[in-house]
Amino acid sequence: MAMRPTAVLVTCEHGGKEVPDEYRALFRGRSALLRSHRGWDPGALDLASQLATALQAPLVASTVTRLLVDLNCSPHNPRVFSEVTKPLRRTERLALLERWHRPHWDAVRSALGAALRAHGCALHLGIHSFTPVLDGVRRRADVAVLYDPSRPVERELAVAWARALTREIPARVVRRNDPYRGNTDGLATAMRRELSPSRYVGIEIAVNQRHVDPSGRFSEWVADALLHTLAEVFA
Repeated sequence: MAMRPTAVLVTCEHGGKEVPDEYRALFRGRSALLRSHRGWDPGALDLASQLATALQAPLVASTVTRLLVDLNCSPHNPRVFSEVTKPLRRTERLALLERWHRPHWDAVRSALGAALRAHGCALHLGIHSFTPVLDGVRRRADVAVLYDPSRPVERELAVAWARALTREIPARVVRRNDPYRGNTDGLATAMRRELSPSRYVGIEIAVNQRHVDPSGRFSEWVADALLHTLAEVFA
């Protein structure tokens, strides 16, 4: 592999469904929406924490519901606000970006900057989960590896990791850039615009929420498979 990132950063943009006190009135009567996949990524924060601990990597995470402001959308993206917050006045929407969005992105930039100063290159792992059925369509993937195919090192890592995962968990369906494409608008895409391919590799891992157990955590095989295969890829 042309580049072997020696520093890792783990992020989780949709780790919870919390509503800050000052916005509770906005979500009155919307508890079902908050609990749904629209409100957060069930299982993602626990998985991100496990990976960060095992990899001895910093973790930048949010537990505020994505229905307030979506931290995996660029601030100019209309989808950064949900149907709950889009009707707010412009000044109120800007305040949401200033209070929740910008600090998260700045924390990611700061962590990446520290990693790059220390090691010269970094692997950014963004951890997400996705609903098993969307608009009546069943998603077959169990684990998805998302990346930008136009960046050779990123593509090479993603392909190697997905193949290793397929060998490691043959009973599961591993997909690349499905059910989402890794080069659409988001945090990793924004970081790619700011950092060269020789210094930054952004890979998002998305896991099907059907593997979240009653405690709200993913089954043990998820973290085990990701860690074992990542070590294999970089061996």
